[in-house]
Amino acid sequence: MQLAESPEVGKVLIGAEGIQAKIAELGAAISHDYAGKDPLLVGVLKGMVLFMADLIRAISIPLEVDFMAISRYGPETEALGVVRVIKDLDKGIEGRHVLFVEDIIDTGLTLGYLLRILRARGPASLAVCTLLDRSVRRLIDIDIAYKGFDLPDVFVVGYGLDYRQRFRNLPYIAELRPVRPMRG
Repeated sequence: MQLAESPEVGKVLIGAEGIQAKIAELGAAISHDYAGKDPLLVGVLKGMVLFMADLIRAISIPLEVDFMAISRYGPETEALGVVRVIKDLDKGIEGRHVLFVEDIIDTGLTLGYLLRILRARGPASLAVCTLLDRSVRRLIDIDIAYKGFDLPDVFVVGYGLDYRQRFRNLPYIAELRPVRPMRG
């Protein structure tokens, strides 16, 4: 499928085939490591939806899925805003093997907050899987058990990642180009 081009979408950093190959690797590793453990995969809506859907199809063992949703308060350009859970998990996680699935980990602040909440609920284990790791911006230490790709310090869109709710449907991950308004 070819999508209409946009001046905001720049260089493709990770192609659709590369994404799917990496997800197959991650799925095989998770299937091996969680065999016999009936894992619960947890994700935060909305960006990780495509990754989560493809990942669960790549995992060959029984599993369950649940979702959270958050809202951030504070200046739009700052990553240090306040986070509030607006949709919590539907099921309890006490004694469960939980795998937290992220599309991208940046500063780690939001993820660190969510992991503290989940750890307090007494899971048997809690690990992290991310498709994209932009560790150059990390402000806190995050232990990542399963990682797809390292990213440079650029804003990216595609494969679930958006800019103002656009570009989630791109089958690849691309750099977002700054668009300057035309002067008349």
